This record gives sequence, structure tokens and C-alpha cells, in this order.
Amino acid sequence: MTANRPTRRDLLQLGCATAFAGVPLLSRAASWPERPIRLVVPSAAGGSPDAVCRILTSELSRSLGQPLVVDNKPGAGGNIGMIDIVRAAPDGYTLGYGNVGTLAINKSLFKTLPYDPDRQLVPVALLGYVQNALVVRKELGVNSVQELIALAKSKPGALSVGSAGNGTTGHLSGELFKSMVGISMTHVPYRGSPQAIQDLMGGQVDLIFDNLSSISPHIKAGRLKVLAVTGAHRSALFPEIPTMAESGVVGYDVVAWGGIVAPAKTPAGVVAQVNGAINTILATPGIREKYAAIGFETLTGPPERLTERVARETPIWADVVKRSGAQVE
Repeated sequence: MTANRPTRRDLLQLGCATAFAGVPLLSRAASWPERPIRLVVPSAAGGSPDAVCRILTSELSRSLGQPLVVDNKPGAGGNIGMIDIVRAAPDGYTLGYGNVGTLAINKSLFKTLPYDPDRQLVPVALLGYVQNALVVRKELGVNSVQELIALAKSKPGALSVGSAGNGTTGHLSGELFKSMVGISMTHVPYRGSPQAIQDLMGGQVDLIFDNLSSISPHIKAGRLKVLAVTGAHRSALFPEIPTMAESGVVGYDVVAWGGIVAPAKTPAGVVAQVNGAINTILATPGIREKYAAIGFETLTGPPERLTERVARETPIWADVVKRSGAQVE
């Protein structure tokens, strides 16, 4: 027997079928997003990352034509939220907020990290950075960094320093401060800034290092005493407040940066679309003013800018962790 040879008509039909087989897939990709998008924030509602993300999501929802739902997942130094992000389907409907803690610090702070930020995530956009502030309860009776150092040295281990959680820049700001000036204080980690601030005002802890974006309303209201900001330059939000370096802790320089990430293998077209929308939003004067009001300084650029920031600061924070002796199981 001889096989029937395909006719010209058969070949034409096969070619057409092959050509149109990919049309539904292409249409689906081109029509993203078709439903609400979840933005996982690995910290508590009301904290600095939450405030940063909520300013962004209201505008990004309008740009993409779909709601963006903020999903707060605090705990374990941000690890709980990051696990949620890396395990999500890489279809563009789950994005996440990654920051200096979850993308850089945690690599050396935790003996075993339950996610791999370099392999299980892709960068979408670097949003910007915010300084921390060293703030004490008013009843502590100190008015400068040097007075705080003197008090801590007179009572080794007696003072308590709260933070938004293990691995946050608030935590490592305190550890770096202790190691640089040679004092001993007890670290008290919380599940986010709101609870830490509440306990500071209630007298349960003596001081905290916290992002200006979450602590600034309490500073402005006079409920707490701010001693210094942690960056290399004074904050435009509080130009009268000295830096840690100006206060005698020479070489001290800490800022908290953050950006948007997505699960690995998220389509490049989706990443590019979100990156472009975010850059447009961050360049808008009204949005820049909203961020400036909470002490957050915006940055724009391609996704790779976030990758470069992570690569540059990971060894810096590894050194801070090593010098301070900080470690989390």
C-alpha cells in the first residue's frame, strides 16, 4: 500500500489551522489584566510599606483598568509575605512589595531563608527610599543622641529598643547603632510599626528606629521625641533634625528602600507594562508630593534598577549583621 499524499488544499488548511492556533493565547496576553490584581505587602497595615503601596495602588488601578487589592501578610521579618509571593502563579495577577529587608538583609540575618529572592522573584520597579528616625519616649528624659548614649552606658542592657520586626531596617539600625557606639540595649521585635509605636508611646519600650513615613505623624503631633535621622543628609520633612553622623555617630548611614516584584516566570510583557505605568505615576507632581509628605523619595527606571540595588546592598548588610552579631533562627 502507498500512503495518500497530501493535496495542496490539505496543506493550505493545515497552515491556516497552525497560524490561528496561537490567536487565543496572544489575545489573552494582550488583554491582561482581565481581573483584579493582588499586591502582597509583607508587613502590617498602617506601616511604612503599606503607606507607600496604597499611594501607588490607587493610581496603578486607574492606569491598568483593574482594581489592585493590597494583601498585608506581616510576620517573620517579611518571610511570610514573601513565601506567598514566590508560591503564587506567575500570571501577572500577584505582585509583591520587596524591600531592603526581604530582598537583601534577610539573606544573612536568617540561618535558613524559606525563599530565594534572587531565583524565585523578578524585579518590576524600584519605587524609592525613606530615612529612619531615632525616636524616644518623651518620659525618657534625653534630648540628643549623645545623652541617649550616656544613659545607655550608665545602665547596660536596661534600655529597650523596639522595631517593626526582625530583619527590618529599624531592627538593623538599632543593631548598627549599638555596635558603633559600644552600648547594650534589649531588642523587642513587633509585627509591624503600628504596634511598636503604640508601645513606645505607652512606655513599654524606650526607643525605636522607624521609617519616617510611619513615625512622622507622631513626631509632628509631639507625642514622641525625635533625636536624629539615619541617612547621610537631613530630611526635607524635618530639616531641623540632625543626622546620626552630625550627632556624633560618624559614618552612620541607613535608608530603607523598596520596590515591586513578581513571581519568577511572570511574562516579560506584563513586567514591562507595570514598570511603564509605575514610572509614569511616580513622575506625576501630585504623586511626588504625596510621597514627599511621608518622607519617601521616589525613583524611576527599568526593572534592573531594583536588581542592581539588591546586588549592591546585600554585602553591605551582611557586614552589618556580622558586626552586630544579630541573628534570627
